[in-house]
Amino acid sequence: MPQHILISNINENPVVCFNTGLDPRSFARTKMSQSLIEKGYIVNPDGTHDVWISAGVDEVDGFMRVWGPLFQAKRFDLFFEDIDSPNHPKMQIALQALIIWIKAKIALGETRSAFNPGAAFISKDRRVFFAPEHLANRCLYVEGFKLDRNNCPDLVGMDAAAFCAGVMLYKILTGLHPYPSKEIYQDMREGIFLPVHLASPNLNDRLSTLIKEAFLLPVETKKPNKNGITIMKEILEILSGKEAIFKPLPPEKIKNLEKERKNFLFKQNSYVKTKRFVLRNIIPIVLAVFLIAFIAFIFITSMKGKITTEGLAPEEVVSVYYEAFSELNDQMMKACLQGDGRKGAGKRDMEAAGILLVISRQREYYERRNESHLVTAQVWRDQGGELPSPSAFGVTNLEIERLSKNTDGSSINNDIIVFRAKYSLWSPTDSYEIKRNDVLMLKRDRHDNWRIIDIVREER
Repeated sequence: MPQHILISNINENPVVCFNTGLDPRSFARTKMSQSLIEKGYIVNPDGTHDVWISAGVDEVDGFMRVWGPLFQAKRFDLFFEDIDSPNHPKMQIALQALIIWIKAKIALGETRSAFNPGAAFISKDRRVFFAPEHLANRCLYVEGFKLDRNNCPDLVGMDAAAFCAGVMLYKILTGLHPYPSKEIYQDMREGIFLPVHLASPNLNDRLSTLIKEAFLLPVETKKPNKNGITIMKEILEILSGKEAIFKPLPPEKIKNLEKERKNFLFKQNSYVKTKRFVLRNIIPIVLAVFLIAFIAFIFITSMKGKITTEGLAPEEVVSVYYEAFSELNDQMMKACLQGDGRKGAGKRDMEAAGILLVISRQREYYERRNESHLVTAQVWRDQGGELPSPSAFGVTNLEIERLSKNTDGSSINNDIIVFRAKYSLWSPTDSYEIKRNDVLMLKRDRHDNWRIIDIVREER
């Protein structure tokens, strides 16, 4: 299976590339354009970290590829993928990689970073690159990783990191995966796994307990007293210290534990199968619920005089959209947006413009004025007014950058064009500016007019 996260060349410069395996239309439909502003992190051995952000997107062999600054390293999951026994020669190397990964997670703290081991990379100088999570997970999915078998979807923050560390440590030290069944996430939620002391009888008792506590973090009825950060620090203390990971056991003790293991697996499998049969077949019949939904849409529009983006170049559509937003022109905004573009950030823009327009009209009515009390922020500034102002709304300092280009400056195809828009937003309801960084995707509609189909926003 070819890797979809790799090092390649862009304009004769080596970069990290993420091949999404999506054609341009699918790239737009699945909202993968958000990956252009998604952050990755590079954690240094001293605990400091740098932010990694993609530099561009292009099309290669029909597939969309996101690329960014170079980081030469080995993918973390490859350190322990072949380990199938506690005595495997790669065990010590894998443990050292895990120590580096845990230290990096602790250094980042609650800053969200990718948990999937396939989305982390460890360099020879002990730096760790956590790739942008959504983007990396998409590439891993294309590679064949349909499930993230190392993380519980119910956990976040340091609890999620501790759980992942426990799974990887279990795999390295026992040669087994703690959740081998197809119902992996249900097993995680219910705490169904072979206890560590039965998977590896001679494992350090304290380390066995910590791994078990990590596995119980998502189990509502059995949550441990320790949180994720405490569990990780104690695991790190054992792995980095002089305490022995394995302890000697007499043959008779090992033989008895092997019998206990067989009995445990038999009883657990019988219990789990019976319980889940009842939940899936008996209870749904007794507690069957029928949901009927009826949604009606009525479109009453007149084609005559309809506002469109006819004749506008892609850059002009982007510029007109923000101009219409500043002028509270919801009809022009709707004309610039299409499909999914009217959801998310586009929907919030239209709602904000609509609310301000209603407030302005009401104020005009009560004050018996024939003109709006609001003026666009750019006009207010051009007239010498100071911002912020209770009479000004809209966008200033607009910078539009075209991202989807080949080396000759042409668009990557005739269907999809990607722009980045940076600007400041001023509102009469706020006493400060809001800085925004939008990534917009445009394509032609059935009338051959350019329209915005997606807006991914980052603001502060």
